[in-house]
Amino acid sequence: MSDDVRRIARGLKRYAEGLRAIEVRRVPRHRQASPPLPRAPAGGAKRDALAALVKQVEACQACSLYRTRTHAVVSDGDPDAKLVFIGEAPGRDEDLQGKPFVGAAGQLLTKMIEAMGFARQGVYICNVLKDRPPGNRLPEPDEIEACLPFLEQQLAIVQPKVICLLGSVAAKAILGPHVAITKVRGQVWDYHGTPVVPTFHPAYLLRNPPAKKFAWVDLKKVKQLLEDRG
Repeated sequence: MSDDVRRIARGLKRYAEGLRAIEVRRVPRHRQASPPLPRAPAGGAKRDALAALVKQVEACQACSLYRTRTHAVVSDGDPDAKLVFIGEAPGRDEDLQGKPFVGAAGQLLTKMIEAMGFARQGVYICNVLKDRPPGNRLPEPDEIEACLPFLEQQLAIVQPKVICLLGSVAAKAILGPHVAITKVRGQVWDYHGTPVVPTFHPAYLLRNPPAKKFAWVDLKKVKQLLEDRG
């Protein structure tokens, strides 16, 4: 068996495991994507800009969370990604490792990404907050306000084709404080010309497994938007 065949087989296995993890039984038929759009600037310039942003986050004292963090948690994945996932805030595992979504919710997010047919390292993952709130409490409005400019800079640098918001905090930060995730999930919104689809946070799905079927519907919409946008 050639290396290419083995690589394809491993990819198909991850895809199937991801589908099982979010309890998907049927897969939609693939539809031809639209012609590709011009690619955003990539390469070293993006990485340099993001590295400079990390230093800004590490030096930030705009809210009190810097006093209790172990590490600032800025991002994980590919700066040239077409798809960005935005979560709420780092938890304990993320604070210790300095990477977003590495705990139980992160493992489920990885399976969700693989169920869409992607690899985790092929997307870009970040949070609204870059520091862990003590005890994993919900972020305070002033903490969100302090961190939002960093998130906006990340999105301006990466220039994704589609954004997926994970949970209520991310939805409120990007779409406005009036939105409720149960009302807006699965809908297509706009962020400076980029389609945005909110869905449930993986941590919520771990607590409420029946909601996985709704999240899968949302993820199919995200994938279709990516295909439509090349």
